[in-house]
Amino acid sequence: MFIVISYDITDDLRRHKICKTLENYGTRVQYSVFECHLNHRQLSEVKSRLEKIAKDDEDNIRFYQICGKCLTKVQIIGNIPLSEEPYYFLV
Repeated sequence: MFIVISYDITDDLRRHKICKTLENYGTRVQYSVFECHLNHRQLSEVKSRLEKIAKDDEDNIRFYQICGKCLTKVQIIGNIPLSEEPYYFLV
């Protein structure tokens, strides 16, 4: 699944922890926006980790699932393309 995760975190320390967590799951494309290729287990895992960091009454984290057909309609101004699904090699 292609998931866009955006966040608005009020506290600097929590925002740093959220960012570091998301760096393990996707590509940072803007200051508070990550593009991620996740399976259902990974999505559940990242949500769980972020819920442990964020404060419900102060912070906002959003997950947008973009279908394959909709990905072809994404329009970008600038030189950073959509994040590609990572390749894995088993040795």
